[in-house]
Amino acid sequence: MVNAFLRKQFNKAYENDAMKSAVYGASPTGLVVMLYQGALKALLQAGIAMEHKKYEEKARYINKTNQILEGLRLALDLEAGSEAADNLNELYVYMKYRISIANMKNDQSILAEVRDLLETILPAWQQLDRKNHTTPAA
Repeated sequence: MVNAFLRKQFNKAYENDAMKSAVYGASPTGLVVMLYQGALKALLQAGIAMEHKKYEEKARYINKTNQILEGLRLALDLEAGSEAADNLNELYVYMKYRISIANMKNDQSILAEVRDLLETILPAWQQLDRKNHTTPAA
């Protein structure tokens, strides 16, 4: 089940008890929102570590971001043939590729590019989550 898979990926990315409590109370779209926010935070922290030449720390945050993006990618239902799922799959692969280049070159501008992509899509997920919370169950 996609919901269980997202929870598992989220728990791998976040290992604190308060966050786990929030995860288990979240809807599937709420989980996606939290994962996007986690990826954004990890990218910001990777950039700070890069700036301070803390390369092990940078690598840890880059890895965390890649794990989140891969979890989001694997949770997509590509067999349903949705154009949106196909586009998100390609976008997640692209972002992972760009983050790898940023890691190798210590390039802050590439991290900013990926953050911009995530920040562009995040509001749509947030709106969908709000809509799901206000729509009564059938």
